[in-house]
Amino acid sequence: MTTTSYESPTERVQTWLDASTLHIRFNNPARHNALSVDMWEAVPALLSQAESDERVRLVVFSGAGEKSFVSGADISQFEDMRAAQEAVTRYEHMAENALMSILDFSKPTLACIRGYCIGGGVNVAISCDIRIASSDSVFSIPAARLGLGYRYSAMKNLVDLIGPGAAKDLFFTARKIDASEARSLGLISRVCAPEQLPALLAEYTSAMEVNAPLTIRAAKAITAEILKPSPDLDRALCQQLIRGCFDSADYAEGRKAFMEKRKPVFTGK
Repeated sequence: MTTTSYESPTERVQTWLDASTLHIRFNNPARHNALSVDMWEAVPALLSQAESDERVRLVVFSGAGEKSFVSGADISQFEDMRAAQEAVTRYEHMAENALMSILDFSKPTLACIRGYCIGGGVNVAISCDIRIASSDSVFSIPAARLGLGYRYSAMKNLVDLIGPGAAKDLFFTARKIDASEARSLGLISRVCAPEQLPALLAEYTSAMEVNAPLTIRAAKAITAEILKPSPDLDRALCQQLIRGCFDSADYAEGRKAFMEKRKPVFTGK
């Protein structure tokens, strides 16, 4: 049996092993756990360790404090990392790598959500196998208010999870929804009162500790096969459309308005 020691490369991501559960907690409470570069980069390395650690049967993602799971991108790095055209490719690759490392992880993953779950927070959550949330949680995908391009993989995860109609509703309007509506849409599996969230989480950690890990991993792998895209998918077109968003004047306006805390004025150019 391995004796892997989990040490996060950044203080903004906390990790600990509790019995058979590896906890990965986003720790940027001053910014409502918004994801900074070092937080994105920490995830694949930690999951790579957990993949070969026989002790780990479940990985739980959560956010520090009681106000947020993840509130999106860390706006203190937003201008530097996503504004310059040459930085877009690097930033998107970094985020994609982190999210795909969650999606492709062979063992079960669970997002334990309390508070704001916005933008990148939703992407992290829907990359997990299971999502549970406190009743005071709030969900939103505000990409259309910023003019940025949304990755094919993230959009596919959302559509696969809640269907194209509900996905378009949330994406086109960028509206906020509460935990009750999120559950009705299938975005999350279960909801409980905030004070009951630890007990609900314990149900899952206990189940994963005693249930057959090979059976669970086989079910996860087979489900992934079922959801594989059609061979006729035009990935190049998807990338072209996304890049067009990031290259647009609207994206520059959305970013500027976000930083200036005002409503953007989009022109479709």
